[in-house]
Amino acid sequence: MTITPVPSVAANGADIPQIGLGTWQLSGDTLDAAVDAAAKAGYRHFDTAPRYENEAGVGAALRATGLARDDYFLTTKVWHTELRADAFRASAERSVEALGVGPVDLLLIHWPDPNVPLAETLGALVQAKRDGLTRHIGVSNFPARLLDEAVSIAEEPLVANQCEYHPRLDQTKVIEACRRHGIAFVAYAPIGSGRLLEDPVIGAIAAQHGKSPAQVMLRWHLQQGNVAIPRSSNPGRVAENIAITDFALSDDQMASLSGLAAADGRIFNPAWVRSWE
Repeated sequence: MTITPVPSVAANGADIPQIGLGTWQLSGDTLDAAVDAAAKAGYRHFDTAPRYENEAGVGAALRATGLARDDYFLTTKVWHTELRADAFRASAERSVEALGVGPVDLLLIHWPDPNVPLAETLGALVQAKRDGLTRHIGVSNFPARLLDEAVSIAEEPLVANQCEYHPRLDQTKVIEACRRHGIAFVAYAPIGSGRLLEDPVIGAIAAQHGKSPAQVMLRWHLQQGNVAIPRSSNPGRVAENIAITDFALSDDQMASLSGLAAADGRIFNPAWVRSWE
């Protein structure tokens, strides 16, 4: 199989492959098969978190691929209940130990917690980088205002903000904030957690290119210069999701996809989030 590498996004010293494998809800043999299929298809970006309860499995699966450690980009996170400095440090250390492949490439604050001073959490995040637990640092689920605040506080550059994003959800403000700071925007749920696969607009564009709706949505992310981390438990779809370098969407098609955004388009809105503004 011929592998055409996807481009990478340069962000404050990090080079992040634009398509990565999300591993939320994957475990056991299913996780092993997905990681193996991803590695064979050309993925060089893998995403996990303590909340997914699969870090040890992700690390073992990556070692089993035979990929050299420097040949892939690995992200993990710290959960919103662990954002006090001591708890943050302990979480990061547990993650590195569980993964078993050395320092991660990117450590993120998984969700902000307004009850913990942001300066305290960012101080712990910066210290994790300085102590060699991670090569780069970033945030996740930070709205534009909070991202601006984080950048002003952090004593090391932030390289990514990972947020929900798909054609049904307008993230213009957050993406603009990322661009201002040289930060990569990383989209989770990039195909709407499967909810957009039957959308007629997306289906019509897919038919025009002889591609799947998922491939069209992922190409939409790629052409915006963002990173996307689709998750699939099906090895065939894992391979399909990265096979998006042999076609391009027109400006009109890009606009049609962006035009699907709706006020109720957000899928992930947990109770602990006070505001998305």
